[in-house]
Amino acid sequence: MRSFLFASVVLLSACGGGDQAGRDGELQLLNVSYDPTRELYREFNEQFVAKWLADTGQHVAVQMSHGGSGSQARAVIDGLNADVVTLALAWDIDNIQSVSRRLPASWQQRLPHNSSPYTSTIVFLVRKGNPKGIRDWPDLLTGDVQIITPNPKTSGGARWNYLAAWGFALERALGTDIGQLKSLPADKVAAAQAEAEKFVGELYRRVPVQDTGARAATNTFVQRGIGDVLLAWENEALLAGREMGPDAFDIVWPSVSVLAEPPVALIDSVVDRKGTRAVAEAYLEYLYAPEGQDIVARNFFRPTNAEVAARYASQFPEMHMFTVDAVFGGWARAQAEHFADGGIYDRLFLAASGASHRP
Repeated sequence: MRSFLFASVVLLSACGGGDQAGRDGELQLLNVSYDPTRELYREFNEQFVAKWLADTGQHVAVQMSHGGSGSQARAVIDGLNADVVTLALAWDIDNIQSVSRRLPASWQQRLPHNSSPYTSTIVFLVRKGNPKGIRDWPDLLTGDVQIITPNPKTSGGARWNYLAAWGFALERALGTDIGQLKSLPADKVAAAQAEAEKFVGELYRRVPVQDTGARAATNTFVQRGIGDVLLAWENEALLAGREMGPDAFDIVWPSVSVLAEPPVALIDSVVDRKGTRAVAEAYLEYLYAPEGQDIVARNFFRPTNAEVAARYASQFPEMHMFTVDAVFGGWARAQAEHFADGGIYDRLFLAASGASHRP
């Protein structure tokens, strides 16, 4: 079995070609990213640095900052000078834009696929042999199953987990594809939403600890041995399987999940002040190039390039997935209703905390 070291936070780790770091005239880029992208950007940065040097003759060092997506967005708002951000969800970049004005409101239209060069989804990581018999979302609420998922106040992955569970429960209550939600009678939808809230509330009663980010939650499940099932990014679950070997865990792809679309963006105020706009733009564009997409797929993110996706099709099972836009009205509405202070999550968390402390 290979050792799988999940570092919970890695701040400003450099990737720039070893002895080239600190060289006079060297360009410096800071990519502020979310928790489970460490392996992806470690490989991507090495290849981009070599390509940029070959194409331009310039040395560039790429530094990385990793953490929960919401916390990372707050750090940029508070002044962390990211050249680019590669976060877990659009709301976090919208929040940077609306609070700090460090990039334009149209940021999502500057790159293909709404500035999401790769996608993922939410799956279940269970212990080898699946001793609790977890096959789909309802199985999470059976017996004494304990669920590991991070805190949606700080983690983008946790917000995807929450919405994936909600979407399943909503579709089950409606008895139809929730992609058609807007065409259904309002009273029927309201009743189904109440059922979804009940389902998600029961799920959180089974969460013994909420870490600040997805990688820390993986540590809790993988290294500390807490919980029976980890709600995980698909790429994180596949990585755990590769690093820990085939005898440690199984992956369960549920019947319904959410299409997770992690976006990327340039921070205009920083690149213009530093003079790094050209290299930062090339960095993000290279994520869409066939070479970048191949790195994406090797690190278990779903590529958006159709030819690359076809080569890796066996790695990613076909799934019934819904979008945040179709079911929740977009990230701004989902954030306001579910994750803002006083929102539905806060209400469910308080109820779950009260239940866990009752005799």
